[in-house]
Amino acid sequence: MYYVPITRNRANDIVHLWNQEIGDEFPLRKELLIQNSYEDTNVLAAGSCLAVDESGNLIGFIITKKYQEAIDVGFNSELGWIQVLLVKTENRNRGIGTELLRRAEDALEKRGAKKIILGKDVWHYFPGIPDHYVQVKQWFVSRNYHFDGREYDLLTETPVLQIPEVKEARFLLLNNKNDQGLLLDFLHRCFPGRWEYEAIKYFEMGGDGREFVILKNDVQVIGFCRINDHLSRQIAQNVYWSPLFTDGLGGMGPLGIDAAERGKGYGIALVQAGIAYLSRRGLKHFIIDWTQLIDFYKKVGAHPWKSYATYFKSLENEKVAGVR
Repeated sequence: MYYVPITRNRANDIVHLWNQEIGDEFPLRKELLIQNSYEDTNVLAAGSCLAVDESGNLIGFIITKKYQEAIDVGFNSELGWIQVLLVKTENRNRGIGTELLRRAEDALEKRGAKKIILGKDVWHYFPGIPDHYVQVKQWFVSRNYHFDGREYDLLTETPVLQIPEVKEARFLLLNNKNDQGLLLDFLHRCFPGRWEYEAIKYFEMGGDGREFVILKNDVQVIGFCRINDHLSRQIAQNVYWSPLFTDGLGGMGPLGIDAAERGKGYGIALVQAGIAYLSRRGLKHFIIDWTQLIDFYKKVGAHPWKSYATYFKSLENEKVAGVR
């Protein structure tokens, strides 16, 4: 058994192992792997590696992250993430997963992490462990990871044909440089952190605005919704699993309204506007990812499609207890 660095020439092997193990529910494309696990600056190389057998065959891997971008949007510097840990079924219960996790945790601790979260990383695949992976959840609990709630991907197939009209504002696709600046100002003011970071990276990577529905009054942006489809320059989280939909998939989220403008019906109208723009692109299925707002999204016919259990581990508590 050998543990070696993750290199791009093993990308096909990773995709093959992933799809062999969980691809029927979460089909991985090579371009998604490259985007999320190779090109992301936040991958922690010291905590990411492959497990290979004596013949060089891939039998497991782990990818670890810690925020390392120069962009300061307020991410907690003491957080680390396990993006994915996967071991081939026939090679489990041999200590391979335990060793991969140990290497990841040690690397994160050396880089100043005090808390590790499973999933939820920037450019993540999952907001937690798929909830029906009972043995996986038990395995992490036995290694001092603690349950921290549930998140859901929702699906709606209820089309919206018209862009809603609202008082004192209007919906439009972001399509000029001035509005791009207004959107980034809005996110910095109202939603600093992940959502601001993702928008900054979107424009850095050549996004032209077609993925953002904005709610704008006469002065500024007061709300936004990101929408995604198969033509989006980036593969966004709500269309990760689009190969499961042979006739196409649209995605929505994140979305938000300026706190000072809430209570005016803008929120559900923003969701309807997002669906309407996607419907105009010929799409019939829409995923709203990583949310707990099931009752809110029921208003547009959405229901839980996939669920995830979230877990974390405190390295500080382990030190105090003398475990590490």
